[in-house]
Formats: sequence, structure tokens, C-alpha cells
Amino acid sequence: MKRKAEAVWNGTIKEGSGYITTQSTTLNKTQYSFGSRFEEGIGTNPEELLAAAHAGCFTMKLSADLTEAGYTPGELKTSSSITLDNGKITLSALKLTAKIPGISDEEFQRIAKGAEKNCPVSGAFSFAITLEAELI
Repeated sequence: MKRKAEAVWNGTIKEGSGYITTQSTTLNKTQYSFGSRFEEGIGTNPEELLAAAHAGCFTMKLSADLTEAGYTPGELKTSSSITLDNGKITLSALKLTAKIPGISDEEFQRIAKGAEKNCPVSGAFSFAITLEAELI
């Protein structure tokens, strides 16, 4: 399987701007700029897209692992917070809340930690990953 996206940029780093389009067109000429990356401007940025990819991948992997272990997941809700520090991405902090009938917290934590380590996006990252997982 291959997926692709395209980025177009015009101008200097601070005054310029660009857009990102994904193969599915979920992002379709979605704007990004210096302001949307380093300030609070309108548009997306690479770190936000990495956070979305990590949260989505981890959550799907966790669902698969729970199902394989014989559990039927209710709601799995994950956020990822990507840290950009001095021009380098240093962390993806995953925060999960989960409703899973019939599972112990110990088993939940074990399966969640496995999903965090083994989702394809986690494997692509060379920076630190943390997981805070709460069974509700």
C-alpha cells in the first residue's frame, strides 16, 4: 500500500505560504504558513498532521489488539501532542481514555502499551513516545 500527499510553498519562510493536498482529498489545498506552524495562525502544520496520524494509528492498533485478545472495545479516545523544541520534534505524548467491558486495568495497560510500541506510526518515529492510558 502507498499513500501520498503534496505540499506547495510560495515565498519566503515568514511571508510565504503554501497548501497541502492528500491523495484522498481530505486535505484539499489546506493552507499552512509560518503563522500556523509557529504562532496561532489559520491553517495546519506538519506537527499537527503527525499528531493526527499517531493518534489514529495507535487507536486502530489498540482496537485490533483488544479484539484479538477477546474484548469488544467501546469508545477508544486518543489524543497525541507533538512537541517541537528548538527545531526538532522530541516527543509524541499519547493520552487515551477507553471504555472496554470486562477487562482488568492491568490487562488494559498491557495491551495499550503493546499497541503504542507496535503501531506502524510509532515505529516510524525516532523521538520519544509516552502513553497515559485511563480505563473508564
